[in-house]
Parts: sequence; C-alpha cells; structure tokens
Amino acid sequence: MMNRFKSFMLSLCLLFSVNSSYAYTAGGVVLPDKMSVGGKLLVLNGAGLRTKFILTLYAGGLYLGAKNADANKIINANEPMAIRLKIISGFITAEKMSTATKEGFHNSTGGKTAPVQAQIDQFMGVFKQKIEKGDEFDFIYTPTGGTKIVKNNKAQTVIKSLAFKKALFGIWLSNRPAQASLKKEMLGEKIDNSIF
Repeated sequence: MMNRFKSFMLSLCLLFSVNSSYAYTAGGVVLPDKMSVGGKLLVLNGAGLRTKFILTLYAGGLYLGAKNADANKIINANEPMAIRLKIISGFITAEKMSTATKEGFHNSTGGKTAPVQAQIDQFMGVFKQKIEKGDEFDFIYTPTGGTKIVKNNKAQTVIKSLAFKKALFGIWLSNRPAQASLKKEMLGEKIDNSIF
C-alpha cells in the first residue's frame, strides 16, 4: 500500500514538473519557458497575443539569456536570443504575413530598409510557402551563426547580419512595434487578454 502511495506521489510530482516547463498559455497556444540556442539556455522573457480587430492572429514569445525589460538594449544586443510565433488564426495567409512583415521592417528601421534590403528579401522568401493555423516560426539569433529562420522545426534559411537581426526584432520591440500590447508582454509586462 505504501509503495503504491509513493508511486502515485512520484507520478504526481513528475506531472507537475512537466507542466511547469510551460510558462505561457493563451489562445489555445502553449509556449515553453526555456529554449536551447547554440548550447545556451534561453528563458521566456515574455509572451503575448497579436490581435487585429476581433481576431487573434498569433502568439509571440521572446527568449533571452536573462530577463530584460529594455527594448532598445534587446534590439541592439549581439547575443543569443529568439522569437517564437505560433499561428492561431486560419485567416493568416502567406500574402497577408508578407505584407505585414514588410510594413514591420519599414516601421522598425524608420523607413531606412536599404542597408538590409537584400537580407529582408532573403527572409521574405520564407513566406512564399503556404501558412496554416498551427504553424510555428522561430527566429533564432546567435553572434556566430546569424539569424536562423525555422518553420515547424525545419530550418528555412540563415541570415548573417547583426543589422538585419536588429531590424527583425525591432518589428515587435521598436518604437513602432507590430502591436504595443504585444511589445509590453514580450518585455514581461502582464496584459489582460481575457476579452479575446
């Protein structure tokens, strides 16, 4: 009887241990609280939802080596970091994602995309493929490897440019982010998304 009780308690502990590895749940999406990048363990700095009108488009999470709430420092830092996007809405198409991302680069760079236009064009090639609800994108930066673009755990391309990384992460963290509330959430601020 005692052995069964011990086994039950051990199973319960393991269950909670597994569940505790997920730090963010919203819109039916679960994001892990850690990510391994280039042998370095990154932690979930913050995560939130990208919404438009009454639609919830995707969940986005920012992963850093250590918690940081300074957007400019994160954008300019030449250190491992990542952004994960999980598509929630079936209304997102490759064409819409492409248009929104181009606008994001324009806003992120203050309209000065020319120095990284070649890298932006390379990046945009990822959105020529069909995008479906449930798709997952990882934008993973390391100083030595550049920015690796991963879709559904499959590497798509690598862009070796710190300037490009700054422009890319600026889409969500610059002074003109994709969505102000999502920026705050990625920086660790709690936002009430209950109406969505």
